[in-house]
Amino acid sequence: MTLLLLAAPLIGGCGYHFAASGAGLPSNATTIYVAKFQNLSRNTGLQEEFARYLKDEIANHKRLVLVDNPANADLRLTGTIRSQENLPGAYNAVAEPSTYNLTMMVDARLVDRSNNVIWSTRGLSEENEYGMVPNAVVVTSPKFLQQNLRANDINQLPNVQVANTQRQAANQQNMEMLARDLYSSMSEGF
Repeated sequence: MTLLLLAAPLIGGCGYHFAASGAGLPSNATTIYVAKFQNLSRNTGLQEEFARYLKDEIANHKRLVLVDNPANADLRLTGTIRSQENLPGAYNAVAEPSTYNLTMMVDARLVDRSNNVIWSTRGLSEENEYGMVPNAVVVTSPKFLQQNLRANDINQLPNVQVANTQRQAANQQNMEMLARDLYSSMSEGF
């Protein structure tokens, strides 16, 4: 018992902390303004969609309070969506794409009230593969199981509907993962 009591302060002070705890953020910062990212991709409206995922991720951690006015914020997050690309990943026997790779890349910067750069990143990206036809969809994958489709139903859908539903799911998962990565990197200072 004595050994446990002696070890407790050592463990608590060892420098380890939970991921995305906000240890890399200024301790006096309590509010953040998230500016609409500049969209350099060919996909209109992408910046609004990504902003929703990013704000949700920040709010979920409860470390910072989101504000709508940059003048009221201790921190300001700005950025650029550099690209969102859909490129064929695999082909069938007649050279038609059966899967696509969806990649999204962003740059971001966090500044304080004095415009001092607290953190920045360039080229943060996520990639996700999705099936265009039913036999290219892995219905046992965790990504598929998060969707609102059943394995038996996927084979009943026309190819165009399979491609559309899987592209939308891949886009949602990419934005969720990219928002999570961005917050983790920003809040931990790496």
